Amino acid sequence: MAKKQSLNEHGYGYGGAPMTKARYIRIQMKRTWQGYLMVLPFTVIFIAFTVVPVVISIALSFTSFNMLEWPEWKGLSNYIQLFLADDLFVTAFANTMMFAVTTGPASFILSFIIAWFINELQPRLRALITIVFYAPSISGTAYTIWGVFFQSDIYGYVNGWLLKMGLIDSPIAFFRNTAYIVPLCIAVALWTSLGTGFLSNIAGLQGVDRSLYEAGAIDGVKNRWQEAWYITLPQMKNILMFGAVLAITGSFGFGAVVDTLCGRPSTDYVAWTLQHHLGEYMSTRFEYGYASAIAVVLFAIMMIANMLVQKFLSKVGQ
Repeated sequence: MAKKQSLNEHGYGYGGAPMTKARYIRIQMKRTWQGYLMVLPFTVIFIAFTVVPVVISIALSFTSFNMLEWPEWKGLSNYIQLFLADDLFVTAFANTMMFAVTTGPASFILSFIIAWFINELQPRLRALITIVFYAPSISGTAYTIWGVFFQSDIYGYVNGWLLKMGLIDSPIAFFRNTAYIVPLCIAVALWTSLGTGFLSNIAGLQGVDRSLYEAGAIDGVKNRWQEAWYITLPQMKNILMFGAVLAITGSFGFGAVVDTLCGRPSTDYVAWTLQHHLGEYMSTRFEYGYASAIAVVLFAIMMIANMLVQKFLSKVGQ
């Protein structure tokens, strides 16, 4: 009777015959079928509510579709109109990139640095300070506090202080003045950016093996910055990647803050983003084909940003 075919530690069957990669994968899947069964519900939900909508959106971006009639094929017309005929899209694209470049890296770095310092505190004090920094991100409309402080009449705290000190003659409409809208929105976005990524950094720092620091000191690590670069960051690459994805998503999805504080649209469209442009064509004009083209452009930008971050993080500790 022939022996049952199986793999040894080198991936070969009995008799030394090499095992093909496809056969090796099939055998391994049979051995670990329970694991595949457990992840099946998530896989089905992920495909149904993430992969399929993305694929449908890409397909609709080449059509004219208003939800009432069948999609009409238009080829690249939507994309040509986006980049060559839609001036507001160009404005939204430039504003989105500006917000992403300023708030994305800043919030990511800020989350890690604050978590790094908090990690050195005593447990009870660390818990208290963590809540203080985390609270703005979990309070859904916490940034409306900024609306109170920068209210456009004499009842706004900032205007009241400036008038009392004689620095201005009349109240400033901060969230209607194009000179103040963008800086204030960036400040609010950074203030509310210490969310899940911030907590994951604290958890990651708690999980770093302390003995590595002793080994690093023996190998020549001289200060805390070298400890962070050669020991802490390499041990947290997965968590850093998770935080980077959240930062990228948040920075490119910049919109709710602007709507609440500045109205929609903001004065002279100075804070108009791709998120606003997408919502305009999807929920107001019901031009789903054109909106899908905007969504695809936004998705492509986020994917490129994600790959750049991955490339950067791969060099951490080198």
